[in-house]
Amino acid sequence: MRIIAHLDMDAFFASVEERDTPQWKGLPVVVGSDPQGGKGRGVVSTANYKAREYGIHSALPITKAWQFSQWAKQRGEPEAIFVEPDIEKYARVSEKIIEIVKSVLIQFHENGSRGVPQEGFSAAIEQASIDEMYLDLSSAKNYKEAIVICKKIKEEIKKKEKLTCSIGIGPNKLVAKIASDMKKPDGLTVVEEKSVLGFLENMPIRKIPGIGPKTETKFHGFGIVLIKDLRKLTEKELKEKFGKCGGDMYYKSRGIDDSPVVEEHEIKSIGEQETFLKNTLDPNFIVGRLTAMCENIIKRMKEDGFKGFKTIVITVRFAGFETKNRSHTLEKPADSLDKLKREALKLLMPFFDKRENPGNKLIRLIGVRVEKLT
Repeated sequence: MRIIAHLDMDAFFASVEERDTPQWKGLPVVVGSDPQGGKGRGVVSTANYKAREYGIHSALPITKAWQFSQWAKQRGEPEAIFVEPDIEKYARVSEKIIEIVKSVLIQFHENGSRGVPQEGFSAAIEQASIDEMYLDLSSAKNYKEAIVICKKIKEEIKKKEKLTCSIGIGPNKLVAKIASDMKKPDGLTVVEEKSVLGFLENMPIRKIPGIGPKTETKFHGFGIVLIKDLRKLTEKELKEKFGKCGGDMYYKSRGIDDSPVVEEHEIKSIGEQETFLKNTLDPNFIVGRLTAMCENIIKRMKEDGFKGFKTIVITVRFAGFETKNRSHTLEKPADSLDKLKREALKLLMPFFDKRENPGNKLIRLIGVRVEKLT
């Protein structure tokens, strides 16, 4: 029997900031770029639950978040507190969370749930991102024991880090992840294998990973709104409409997912991007920012123990939010800053003329990343 848990920290960045500044407790906290009085650029990274009551959420343009905050102020509610992200601090807290989880798992191995050593118990941990992880608790042998472990993890995180998390437990990663989102914040949701179909059927199709806004709109055109509607289509029909992704949707709509919990999560790319304070086509400014990004990427790559990269990707977003990605793969891996800058510049330069920018549009954002790391 497979038993997988998905742990998701609640409004992680904002919760860390609220914890570290006690006078902010209970107030709306928004982590993201500086709103600059409604003239800022960029988006919200994380908003705490009080800020979400104002309509502020992740990926919302920071100008909108500021506007919602001002409307709340006009209603006599507290104005949102805007904080720029401190990724290094969040990474340190994330490491502490992982150590807490490992400690609980070791305790369970040594003492079980009744003070008796749990022979043969082991648990794989896959860190999916800075604020979430999967745990393979299959060797706990039953859901009752898995619940004991997860409750202890929640208790220890709250006691030691003064933060809450939500955990979903299910027969696979897909179901566990969806379950962890059901009772936020500080929730624990258990979905046993026999309950999976009923658990999913009345959820909107957007709950299925891989179905975004465009795919959702297309499905709505077919009269498919809920997951139970999606199940009416055969695997063949879905593949005809959506290719390989359609096949994945067929199985995910039925809660089927065989993907393993992988302890060592492979870093597939390293990159950076920046939204400019002002839309521009100034080559000196843009190339300067590109150079700074390349320097940071090489530094991070070497700190993470990688020897080189083979693929360079640049992202350019115009003022109207049109976004283009261009990439180049080298014959042999490279590791030098000069090589990265040179290849990134080759990809960027056409955006200053009619090759990639015939309308002479201003640029809002650029990004650089390296892939196929060695």
